Amino acid sequence: MFNLKAGNHEVSLTSERYATKVSAENGIASVKENAVIDERFQRKVSKDNAPYFVLLAANGQTLGKSEMHSSSKAMEGGIASVKANAPGAPTKVLEEK
Repeated sequence: MFNLKAGNHEVSLTSERYATKVSAENGIASVKENAVIDERFQRKVSKDNAPYFVLLAANGQTLGKSEMHSSSKAMEGGIASVKANAPGAPTKVLEEK
């Protein structure tokens, strides 16, 4: 799995768990590619009425989702952060299994 961090080092987006490192690397590349396309973001509300978003690939597969936000405005800020940070985000391997 991987996390995309914002400029303040907070996690903006968390991926699913992948079976292989190569699959995770492909997921990272897909996030970088799709994060600049607003239509790839699904804005949602949890059962507790907390706004969050999901980033989708062109084929509709979920690439990652955000944390629960305190407001729609905060969620939109999270989307803006992903759009700004994902395309040029460095990759750092924390643990290999």
